[in-house]
Amino acid sequence: MAAPMELYCWAAGWGLPSVDPDCLTVLTYARFTEAPLKLHKLSNPWRSPAGRLPALKTREEGVLSKTHEIITHLRKQKYNADYDLSARQGADTLAFMCLLEEKLLPALIHTFWVDAENYVVHTRKWYAEATPFPLNFFLPNRMHKQRLEQLQLLCGDDCLEDEERLEKLYHEARECLTLLSQRLGAQKFFFGDSPASLDAFVFSHLAPLLKAKLPNGKLQQHLKSLENLCNYCTSILSLYFPWDSGDPPATAPRPPAPEGSDSEEDPHKWRNQILSVLVALGAMISYAMLSGIVSIPWTEPSLPGRWPISLEEEEEKE
Repeated sequence: MAAPMELYCWAAGWGLPSVDPDCLTVLTYARFTEAPLKLHKLSNPWRSPAGRLPALKTREEGVLSKTHEIITHLRKQKYNADYDLSARQGADTLAFMCLLEEKLLPALIHTFWVDAENYVVHTRKWYAEATPFPLNFFLPNRMHKQRLEQLQLLCGDDCLEDEERLEKLYHEARECLTLLSQRLGAQKFFFGDSPASLDAFVFSHLAPLLKAKLPNGKLQQHLKSLENLCNYCTSILSLYFPWDSGDPPATAPRPPAPEGSDSEEDPHKWRNQILSVLVALGAMISYAMLSGIVSIPWTEPSLPGRWPISLEEEEEKE
């Protein structure tokens, strides 16, 4: 029987089931509640029915593309990770989620998308390699611009130019991590032995910071110094995502592709290579013609009543 709901999210990477925090939140919540989902892991957000990721395709409400809308819908379908929480625990959940958004999220956006070294060496590199041609030429830059706008909306337009405000941003993020560590203590999850929605949000914020190989990891170093938070992330990965870290299980090696055939992992390999060559060739010809290195001489018609078609007209006709 087909799953009644379909979830579209960013592909796995960095040892995580998805590299995107919003997708990771929805995935984790769905695993906590055992919601029946047909999962589509994509590296092209335009293949999603919403044109963005994450996206949940449902029978009742169509396509949902915001994290809180997706989780609300799962709750309506009786997949509620907070069912056993008390009123006080519910209030604590809201308070800590606000803390994550106000104090930790801005520093995470800056770490992955604004810090020049981290962005070029790690974040942009992954998205450029994972995204198919020709989307990989402009999608990472588009996402970079969106994250900048998000950061300015959270912290103000001048937060990136003021060194004191930037240092304060990271100071508050470190305090938030310390507070989360103190609240978790020796517990398995934030409200005892069973995971709740707060655990899904905390995990999706901490796991990318913990697992990413960042050249500039000042915030990452503070997280790694908090042993219980590191064990917390590792435990959730091993319990709920045993085979979803982006690597196949060691007990089930992938058979090699036969000679002369394309790999199943990249079914459009030859098409993409041919397109790349054609694009490069077209760019070289255009540059040569515009710079005057190559010119097309004009010749008189050899037969009356018949005129040769110019290059521009021929292209337009095709």
